[in-house]
Amino acid sequence: MDIRTLDDSDPLLGSSKLLDAVQKAIGFAQENDGIGLTKSRAFNRKFATWAAENFNWPEYSADQLLRIQKVLNEEDVLPVLVLHELMISMKLGRHTKGKWRFSKKAEVLSQTPGVLQAALTRGFLFEFDHSRLQRFPFVAPGNWDIWLNVINVEAHGGVSEAALLKTFYGVEYSGAGGREFWDHASFLMWHVLKPLSWLGYLDATELDGRHSPSDRTTYTKTPLWQRTFRLDTDDELRPFIVH
Repeated sequence: MDIRTLDDSDPLLGSSKLLDAVQKAIGFAQENDGIGLTKSRAFNRKFATWAAENFNWPEYSADQLLRIQKVLNEEDVLPVLVLHELMISMKLGRHTKGKWRFSKKAEVLSQTPGVLQAALTRGFLFEFDHSRLQRFPFVAPGNWDIWLNVINVEAHGGVSEAALLKTFYGVEYSGAGGREFWDHASFLMWHVLKPLSWLGYLDATELDGRHSPSDRTTYTKTPLWQRTFRLDTDDELRPFIVH
């Protein structure tokens, strides 16, 4: 597959929540002499709260999270946990003397959003251990060549999570006790769909509660996907007409 690097001024880059978070975190670290750490080397409450207030991540905003708890730690703000783990994985900074400091490479990349987005795409999709984000790790078969090429076709006009689960793994929702279904659903969500959504490549639309759990979210490719990826299944796509 081919991943194109967009121009730094391309407005489509604005749909990447992860790109926005990394750039803002680097700016915070530059203004505050790094990001403070807890004794366990997690990002501290000051940064976790600031991130919830400033990241373009509505589902994990301070307004949403502070309804549930009084203080925010790294593990309470998923984008902060993802950011920290990914920066370690990509070696874009290090822990030193009680603080996290971004590397010079990271600071340079933050000035070229198109290049940074391409680097985050490779680092988060192909190199990151997504099982760190699952409470009960379960590994289903598949790889990014398969997932991207299939989603490229299936999500061209929108596809439900249930349809993707059936296409990839042949599993269907059969009630709350269906362990096989939920194992595969969790894997697909945390290893594939959420990373693509956070990078701005998929739009997730939540439907009302009348649908079964696996039918409540529909995924559609974004213009950023279409501009970035060049895949083997591109020749199979047909113009999508909106009535």
